[in-house]
Amino acid sequence: MHVAGSTERTSLSAQAREAVRQRIVDRRYALGARLVEREVAEELQMSRVPVREALRALVAEGLLELLPHSGVRVRRLERADVHHLYEVWEPLAVQASRLAARRVAEHAPKEPPGLARLRATLEHADAASESDDAASEVAAHTAFHEGIVALAGNPLLERMMEQLSWQLQLLFGMRSEPDHMRAQHHLIFRHIAAGDEETAAASTLLHVRDSRAVALRSLFEEN
Repeated sequence: MHVAGSTERTSLSAQAREAVRQRIVDRRYALGARLVEREVAEELQMSRVPVREALRALVAEGLLELLPHSGVRVRRLERADVHHLYEVWEPLAVQASRLAARRVAEHAPKEPPGLARLRATLEHADAASESDDAASEVAAHTAFHEGIVALAGNPLLERMMEQLSWQLQLLFGMRSEPDHMRAQHHLIFRHIAAGDEETAAASTLLHVRDSRAVALRSLFEEN
């Protein structure tokens, strides 16, 4: 009975964490907003225990931060946070593209599992851009980078990227996506699909550094 109750609570905690995550990413919970456990529980129509566990988990993920005395608030991304995030993401993203291209080459002439899904994320992003659906475009762009990691086939790399995914999605939603960066996604995909490791890695490096510059300029007017 104890195990069953624990499993149910874990499931509710996961649901609460996903719901709060989504509200942070789509800005229903504004940056810097204080989240009150009781109010979140009422909004989600849950008891306070799984919500408390969810909020603690989101602090660990970096989407929430503890307040000095009690409670949590949605984390504000400062300039240093953006620099730190890109310092970690850059080498992981570059290696993911290199490994994804290698996997394509190893499977040639057949397509490896995951390449079609990666292509589909680009199509979804293009469709969202054409319909001016910013939230869907952000989700599709995040899915594109996650798809590269999945295609790379390295479980350790995938676990490391999971820790960054939601922070990246939050950041992507806070800045504009210039046309040239959309084009870079297509270029990265072409190099991966061609099995060209080093060119895929080089194009990803350029993309991540451009993304960093756009984020800093959009958020902090930094050149």
